[in-house]
Amino acid sequence: MQMGLYVLAVVLYAVGLVGCFVPVLPGPPVAYAGFLCLLGTARSPGWRVAALMGGAVAVATVLDFVVPAWGARKFRSTRWGEWGAVAGAVAGAFFFPAGLLLGPFAGAVAGELLAGRRFGDAALGGVGALLGFLCGVAVKLAACLLMGVFAWAAVHGD
Repeated sequence: MQMGLYVLAVVLYAVGLVGCFVPVLPGPPVAYAGFLCLLGTARSPGWRVAALMGGAVAVATVLDFVVPAWGARKFRSTRWGEWGAVAGAVAGAFFFPAGLLLGPFAGAVAGELLAGRRFGDAALGGVGALLGFLCGVAVKLAACLLMGVFAWAAVHGD
């Protein structure tokens, strides 16, 4: 039983790490599900640590929605560009790996052009959307790596 929980925890954690880069997968929540599997083992990290990791996942998930739009807005993108960046990020996931970087940029530029903005302004909004997307990836990855460190310490600690 415990070996199955360890295997499930590792699989969910690996899928969660992939989800940090692929917009259609909720990375940190899936990795957290793997972390919760460890609570049923002899080397459990404990409920307090699980609650702390749950808080980190909640913060990362909220920031993942806020940061890309904030980045686009900082580069004077309109709502069209923000929504285009979201659509581009989702569409770009199907063209892995280049689409992950080009998707948010191209989507934001397309959205800005549909809003009637000049190409130079649209490209600037695209840069902001791309930087926001990359910051969102960094936040999600940090949350997952933090969980990985605590999980590793719990399983391999003395």
